[in-house]
Amino acid sequence: MASAVTTTAPGIDAALDLVVADRGGQRREGQHAMARAVGEALEGRTPLLVEAGTGTGKSFAYLVPAVLRAVTKSERVVVSTATLALQRQILTKDLPAVAGALADALPRPAEVALLKGWHNYACKHKVSGGYPEETGALFELEPAAEHPATDGDEGLGAQVVRVREWAAETETGDRDELVPGVGDRAWRQVSVTKMDCIGQRCPLLAECFPERARVAAKEADVVVTNHAMLGIAASGSPNVLPEHHALIVDEAHELVGRSRSAATAELSGPSIDRTARMVRRHAGVVVASLEECAQQLAAAIIAVPPGRLPDGPTPQLTEVITLLAAACREALSATKPSGGGGGAGDGGVQMARSALTVALEIADRLLSDNVAQRRDVLWCDERSDGSKRLFVAPLEVAGLVADHLFADHAVVLTSATLRIGGQFTPAAHEVGLHDPAGYRELEVPAPFDYGKQAIRYVARALPTPAAGGGGPEALAEIVGLLEASRGGCLGLFSSRRAAERAAEHVREVTDLPVLCQGEDSIGELVRAFREDAEASLFGTLSLWQGVDVAGLTNRLVIIDRIPFPRPDDPVVQARSEVAASRGANAFLSVSAAHAALLLAQGTGRLIRATTDRGVVAILDSRIATARYGGFLLRSLPPMWPTTDPAVARSALRRLAQEAVDGAGVDRTSRAESDVDA
Repeated sequence: MASAVTTTAPGIDAALDLVVADRGGQRREGQHAMARAVGEALEGRTPLLVEAGTGTGKSFAYLVPAVLRAVTKSERVVVSTATLALQRQILTKDLPAVAGALADALPRPAEVALLKGWHNYACKHKVSGGYPEETGALFELEPAAEHPATDGDEGLGAQVVRVREWAAETETGDRDELVPGVGDRAWRQVSVTKMDCIGQRCPLLAECFPERARVAAKEADVVVTNHAMLGIAASGSPNVLPEHHALIVDEAHELVGRSRSAATAELSGPSIDRTARMVRRHAGVVVASLEECAQQLAAAIIAVPPGRLPDGPTPQLTEVITLLAAACREALSATKPSGGGGGAGDGGVQMARSALTVALEIADRLLSDNVAQRRDVLWCDERSDGSKRLFVAPLEVAGLVADHLFADHAVVLTSATLRIGGQFTPAAHEVGLHDPAGYRELEVPAPFDYGKQAIRYVARALPTPAAGGGGPEALAEIVGLLEASRGGCLGLFSSRRAAERAAEHVREVTDLPVLCQGEDSIGELVRAFREDAEASLFGTLSLWQGVDVAGLTNRLVIIDRIPFPRPDDPVVQARSEVAASRGANAFLSVSAAHAALLLAQGTGRLIRATTDRGVVAILDSRIATARYGGFLLRSLPPMWPTTDPAVARSALRRLAQEAVDGAGVDRTSRAESDVDA
């Protein structure tokens, strides 16, 4: 990172005007207000929470002050996103646009770097034979980044051949640059986790892709990363990020979930058995007690009923886990490297030792009082084949995020859906910002006239939907809406089975084309939906967030039921108990808050540009009849409301006439300045 330069740079307002003018856009007061607030947060270090609706241009609103601060003050800024799509937009469009527009106004060019988890890069040493062949999934501390779906007709062998050929030629080693992508099993043939890496003993250290990325990040002004990396940092490994002055978290509504996922651990008999076999195979050490523990652990877990263990491990589990911890320590001592090396033997030993280290950390965690003290949640999960596994997750991550991510940094959290029930307070509390005087709030409304562009139809007359999908009345309602709109529907369902059932029914009783999640990659399904004015796309959680289809080809969004979390979810149960013990309304603060966030995300799929029009149809009557309905509605855009199906269908018929007969707006010609993930 270059040293600070004293040349006077433009102010934030002037700089943003330069960027917007360079892009051919128009000045937006909301965007400027956000940019000024971000600049103040970077200057004064008071955390800022910003809900900036779709179309506000929020990425420019935080990138302009970030670049100005980083270049003029030599204070590195880390920008994190939750989705690959937004990461690509920032790296390939937004940051180059800001840097290009400000090139003549800044004292020096801005340096930008991309940083991901170690496992997201190819390992040259592994490709060249420096590690033994992968024998199966092991413990993974670093979650894999999002990557393109694979070709379902390509077998594992062909994927391995292709990824090895690519790894020998790539200049970055970045998994996301391999198109089409490959599955996790194939990718493991060319990559290692940070714990598996032999580090300074590696003979190809000078050519290491993840090491190069980290060196570049330490020298950059702006570092773009993902929430998985923030989750690892929050879990107690802050050094995965370079030293930085400020952290800007886009898609901030995902931060808590990603942080909890990074801190969630799994333990099972087969996983310990694999570890024991690795120790024997790669380190030449036989630890009989470890192999015995694998069998005993599997037997002990089978005896545990599925669900939450609120008081911690059973006595039988505790006994076995105590023996497991001792066996792991013995094996770690026996496999301690003597130095030197750098060949496949070293790689295999390191893989075995990393698996042992993770197993020991999980064992020690389960033997602590974390579960009894309600710091962790422990549960037993049963798979469809009857096998069982233990999972342990932090009950709350507020302390982890506040201590390891926010402390001593300027922080900006932004999202199109950050308020819950119309308030920032729930989101602030989840990341450890408990004092209202300790952070600032800003709402930047979307530049849409929701009351004129969209109708929110609640099917008040329908019965309460069943958990497994809508009954015949709901299916009939879906068909009626689709026939009125002549397709053009994004159907958001609470389960895969519900989506499949609805798709099957529509295909049976109409001639309208319906695409369904699972029939192809999400990218291909969205592309087909976008290109066919009569097609509909049905799916689950992957479609509730991140799908961006503007124009009349997406004129109807159907939500089958309020997306409450499963009542038997162990983390939800534990969080509800804690909320109740603190005198809060457990249902509103946990389940309803979760549902409100997803509803806002799902509803937001409809209006993506100032020319969009359409109907959001919510087929769950509880949103109109239950006491908590108002809480949920306060999280949604202010669309024109109705409970009259005739009104919704009449509007859809008019929109269908425009869309299908070609009288609508050009759905592919949206200005980039209107796009905001």
